[in-house]
Order: sequence, then structure tokens, then C-alpha cells
Amino acid sequence: MTVLLRPAVEADPPAVGALHFRSRRSAYAGLFSPEALNHGSPTALGEWWAERWRWERETHRLTVADADGELVGFTYLGPTPDPGVTELYAIHVAPERVGRGVGRLLMLDALPHLGARAVLWVLDGNTRARRFYERGGWVPDGATRDQPMGSETARQLRYSRTRTD
Repeated sequence: MTVLLRPAVEADPPAVGALHFRSRRSAYAGLFSPEALNHGSPTALGEWWAERWRWERETHRLTVADADGELVGFTYLGPTPDPGVTELYAIHVAPERVGRGVGRLLMLDALPHLGARAVLWVLDGNTRARRFYERGGWVPDGATRDQPMGSETARQLRYSRTRTD
């Protein structure tokens, strides 16, 4: 399998939304009820991504991982309200591709675009994702927040990374 990373194009958000929906359901299984995991739909999430990207495309970076014409992952990054801080808003990989290096490729591609100071948010109970980020040099910085996931609440931890080059 050859994976090509490329900037998103106008036709990508529906596939990004469908992949995000599947990735979220797989990664968060056991952390949320089936009802919360099935909140929305792949189509609705695709429409949400299309609208978000339409408004943020000049200030944010949406990169997709393409394997022989199939979208298998994506990252989304952009500025935060804090001056000089960039956020890795999303990194998702198709469930059947997790553990095959796609996430690592996406992370390596994103790092140079994150700037000197970067943050991301990860679910407190998502130990696999936390290990992935920690291996990549990210560290929890003590900040937390609660976000809705369907009708449930998700406790998130903020991770930070400072580039030293």
C-alpha cells in the first residue's frame, strides 16, 4: 500500500466526514455508549467538515492520506486564540489502517507546520492516542476541558509540544 499525503481539495470533506465518523466510533468504543458513538451520521459530519473548511481554508491546513484513491486518514491544524500557538485539531485514521504507519506519516507531515508552540486535545481515557502522542514528544500540560459527545460529556486533556530546533 502506497500512502500519498496531499492538501485537501474541494471534493474531500464528505470523505473526511465519513472517515472521521468511523474513526471516532472505533477509537472511542468502550469510552462512550453506542448511542453517543452513533450521534450524527457520516453524511452530517461530511457536511460539517465542508462548512468548516470553507470558512477556515485560508488559515487552517487539512491534509489527507490517500491510499490508491481511498482516503485513509487526515489531519487538521490551525491557529488558536493564543498568539503564537498552533493546534492540531484532528488526526484520524481509518480503523482498518490503525497501526500501519498512516498516523505516524500524518504526524510527521504536520509537525513542521505547527510552529514553535503547539497544542492538541485528547480524550482522557483514550490511552492508545495518548501513547501515540507521547511517543511523538507531546506532553500533558495540566489543562482539561469537558466537551459534549452526543448526550454524554467527554473529559479531554491538553497536550503541548515545543519545537526546539
